[in-house]
Amino acid sequence: DRQYHAMLASPLRVRDVMLGHQAFFAFRLLLTATVYFLVITAFGAVESPFGVLTIPVTLLVGLSFTGPLAAWAAHTETEVSFVAIFRFVILPMFLFSGTFFPISNLPAPLEVIAWLTPIWHGVTLCRDLTLGEISLGADLLHLAYLLACVVLGLAAARITYGRRLVV
Repeated sequence: DRQYHAMLASPLRVRDVMLGHQAFFAFRLLLTATVYFLVITAFGAVESPFGVLTIPVTLLVGLSFTGPLAAWAAHTETEVSFVAIFRFVILPMFLFSGTFFPISNLPAPLEVIAWLTPIWHGVTLCRDLTLGEISLGADLLHLAYLLACVVLGLAAARITYGRRLVV
């Protein structure tokens, strides 16, 4: 619809458009994470005061997906590929993230793949925070992995937005 090009007709730069788009996603993620945290707290599932830190962790997990997906959206010509991405990447990643059962129950190759996903790191870190079972070294590694995913995703989005929007 050339909405982004219209934005660039103003003093905004490609970087500003991309960061504004990501800020919108971050705001929605923050609201959703806060509501979920309040609900699980009301049901007594948060056993530690560190549980409140699950809100920014959830934000990082979400942003680890928004950057690469925004990069892909700026790259692709049609939205057809998103069906495949959600069906064959996002959904299995969610199902095999350790949310519903320990990934140690998976065959060894799938367990290794699960370790490489940002959602597994987020689930493990949030579980540690809500239960108060913090392992400083491991949890800092989970946090570093999530931050790296966010930074790499934003870098990819910046590149593809620049290629797509520069006239």
